[in-house]
Amino acid sequence: MNRHEQREKAMIAVYQYLLVERDIDELIQDVFGEELSEADPYFIEVIHQSVNNVDRYHQYIDRVLKGWTFDRLGTIEKAILLNGCSEFDLKKIEAAVIIDESVQLAKKYCDSDSYKLINSVLDII
Repeated sequence: MNRHEQREKAMIAVYQYLLVERDIDELIQDVFGEELSEADPYFIEVIHQSVNNVDRYHQYIDRVLKGWTFDRLGTIEKAILLNGCSEFDLKKIEAAVIIDESVQLAKKYCDSDSYKLINSVLDII
């Protein structure tokens, strides 16, 4: 499993957490399945960082959004932004890579123009 696929699974785990608020370790196991042993520990850390800092990241994102709020975003957009914020906090990957990967996820999973919002928010944060 490559890094893009793992980043996608990390987004799915945070997305599911936002929907059902199950135990995050159980969600990680469900999403990564048998491949969990092959998962890069970095992405497990990203997931934990995202769910442990939802309120803090929510505040960051609200400050950046103009005429909009985090609460009004779709759950997929929230998950992508939370993971992006988490990756920025961890400072292990270049910002350009984080933004590009987040935009690619938005293009795949969100409405056609959502990637622009993801790009602009993460570019400012």
